[in-house]
Amino acid sequence: MSDASTTFFTDEMAAHDAYKLCTGLIVPRPIGWIGSLSADGIANLAPYSFFNLICNDPMHVAFSPGSVGGGDKDSLANVKQIPEFTVNIVTAETVAAMNDTAATLPPEEDEFEHAGLTKLASERIRPPRVAEATATMECVVADIVHIGRAGGGNDLVIGEVVVVHVADRVLDGTRVDQSELRAVGRHAGNWYSHATDLFDLTRPA
Repeated sequence: MSDASTTFFTDEMAAHDAYKLCTGLIVPRPIGWIGSLSADGIANLAPYSFFNLICNDPMHVAFSPGSVGGGDKDSLANVKQIPEFTVNIVTAETVAAMNDTAATLPPEEDEFEHAGLTKLASERIRPPRVAEATATMECVVADIVHIGRAGGGNDLVIGEVVVVHVADRVLDGTRVDQSELRAVGRHAGNWYSHATDLFDLTRPA
């Protein structure tokens, strides 16, 4: 006999309730720690758990910022001005600094400096990367698509990955040692998880 359940019709839900429900169910979510640059040259660094890999040939990722106070978040405003960004992989070593960069700061403040992180110049794009990150992707914006209600919803920022930097200690050729990477995932509220409880499951032919 199945457990008792509640059914939600999403067109009848308030946006904050829909957010709580979907972020509690779709877990753990990878975190895109997005580095961007304003037209004035001010660096921004912010974490997004509405983030994922969406293509490998060529490699594309996407993150999806919501609005804040009816306007664009700094990351979105920046990639509209300079259509490039870095994705810095969040691991056990950097999770505290990642949380520091989630603070709401004015656009003229630099989150790298706020969190005590070191900026490292990228190879092919202008926004900096996090020197302390185990891995970073340099991305060029391919498209920005608004999803959801007018005046609300999210903007899906799609980026083509043009350079990938990975610490040698987690690499075997192009294979990444998952136990060494120690990636962190996002859950609901203040909850996170370490991607270290690993098991092997052979995929059927």
